Amino acid sequence: MRLGNQLEKLREEQKMSQEEAVKQVGVSVQHIHKWENNQSYPEIQHLLKLGDIYRTTIDEFIKKDAALQNKINISEEEKEDDDELLHPGFYIGIGIMFLGTFLSLIIGNLTITMVTNIAGMLIICFYKEILKLLKDIKKDFYEQG
Repeated sequence: MRLGNQLEKLREEQKMSQEEAVKQVGVSVQHIHKWENNQSYPEIQHLLKLGDIYRTTIDEFIKKDAALQNKINISEEEKEDDDELLHPGFYIGIGIMFLGTFLSLIIGNLTITMVTNIAGMLIICFYKEILKLLKDIKKDFYEQG
């Protein structure tokens, strides 16, 4: 059973309205609605509070929701990616550095080389963080919509 369905069932068993749950958890009605309709997951502190209110544990919430377990679970493939030295950001960064050097030779402006080399090095160093930031922005965008 999905977490949202569990939350709705537990709330109804307590004969509690969504508005009452809102007051006890300290979130908006939209949050409760999205959680109960499996459109998003509560943050951990809210999950703890919901567990107290509904007299259950986070452990029980997680055990009953396979989708949530998959979301939490880190696959072996993802772990291997973290150890990979030559990730796509390395190749993108090197490509930008070469492109900048090539353009500066054609145009004759060394500033282009410096700027593109710095940009390339930043991409090499922070590629995974940049991807995470973009994913977080995308997630926030869709959650607000």
